[in-house]
Amino acid sequence: MLFPTFTFAAFFAVVLPVGWALRSRPTAWKLFMLAASYWFYAAWDARFVLLLAAMTVGNKVAAVANARAGRRSVKRLAVGGAMVLDLGVLSFFKYYDFFTDSLERNLGLSSPALDIVLPVGISFFTFQAISYVVDVHRGQTEPTGLLDFAVYLSFFPQLVAGPIVRATEFLPELASARRPDRVETGRAVQLIGRGLFKKVVISDFLARAIVDDAFGTPSEYGAVDVLFGIYGYAVQIYADFSGYTDMAIGIALLLGFRFPQNFDRPYAAVSIQDFWRRWHMTLSRWLRDYLYIPLGGSRRGELATYRNLLVTMGLGGLWHGAAGVFVVWGLYHGAGLAVERLAAEGRGRWIWRERSDRDWGWLGKLLTFHFVCGGWVLFNSGTLDRAWEVFGRLATGWGTGPELLNPLVLAAIVGSVLAQYVPERRARRWSSAMASVPLGATAVGFAAWIMVVVALGPEGVSEFIYFQF
Repeated sequence: MLFPTFTFAAFFAVVLPVGWALRSRPTAWKLFMLAASYWFYAAWDARFVLLLAAMTVGNKVAAVANARAGRRSVKRLAVGGAMVLDLGVLSFFKYYDFFTDSLERNLGLSSPALDIVLPVGISFFTFQAISYVVDVHRGQTEPTGLLDFAVYLSFFPQLVAGPIVRATEFLPELASARRPDRVETGRAVQLIGRGLFKKVVISDFLARAIVDDAFGTPSEYGAVDVLFGIYGYAVQIYADFSGYTDMAIGIALLLGFRFPQNFDRPYAAVSIQDFWRRWHMTLSRWLRDYLYIPLGGSRRGELATYRNLLVTMGLGGLWHGAAGVFVVWGLYHGAGLAVERLAAEGRGRWIWRERSDRDWGWLGKLLTFHFVCGGWVLFNSGTLDRAWEVFGRLATGWGTGPELLNPLVLAAIVGSVLAQYVPERRARRWSSAMASVPLGATAVGFAAWIMVVVALGPEGVSEFIYFQF
């Protein structure tokens, strides 16, 4: 069930008023919201509702066992059991085809032919489950009731594509009283409207106008088309993913919940490190807190730090899919982060320094943007061979004129990138002014905005890119 569809609008038109009508009856509200979330998830494949329920029970049992155990070895066993469950399920569904294909291709070993369907959003709710059990183990949160945990893990606004909300962020809000007069309706409407525009008007348009062709058959187009196809994909994946999380955060706000921010103008970053502070922020913090720091972070010397960066980003790439190109993409960013850290430690201050905003300015932003775009070639190519084909055409195709690039495509790409350089204070003032508009005028304005989006967007809405992860 996609957000920008009439099916979801009808679903939410029932969930929103019923949810608020049940606000004075917490148990009834939780049962209703759990049922609604399972219905939402079942719209893709009802079979996987059972998987989600099993993951909920398994992680709940592990968290309780960890909290009640007196011996450290038993606590670790409970956490380890949860990791085996969560990562085992994730690995089976995401990497089964990869392993069986590798065995057959490299060793000539055949395996039973199983048609494995990837449950949509499995990585997101798996990471939330892991963070809950680990936080209980660390003493950062107490085990909650099964119903509360089930609502947390399945809450439909962020179930299939984030943001990755931690139990320490969600459960306190679940326990607090929610009042409809305190809902930030204006901000929610802004976020939903902005997300719709990003997804339907920008992302889907660029995919069909230039990106799919430039990446699908790069040898048929010149270097200009390929170059702007790369720029177009950078805008497409940002508009697609941040558009989803804008809508998710806005929908959650209407239900009385505040989700963490997931994007902060990433293409205005002045370094790779700064980019990862701004891009998919909840995943970046998850990788830092549950992988990089447990590996030792930067506490065990420079070589160990560089190793930890490479391992963390390599596994972060593997999280995106069972393909070598994703691992290379992760290692590419890990190597970039290691080089920046090396420079910051004093062995290459001509590359990067801590005060990069002042020292590099627009040059740092330009270099970072193109470094990230180079990574997007790997990310979107599917295979290393196709990535090399894209890079090769970019190097050799300058004798062929543009066929895909036109003024509308150029305006969409350039305008989307430049929009990220709007000063944050000005954006906040605009947002505050819009939020203060009376509710009736907001409703009329939102309806008009929907008509604009429908008129400007291409026919039909494609799935969000991150649904496959």
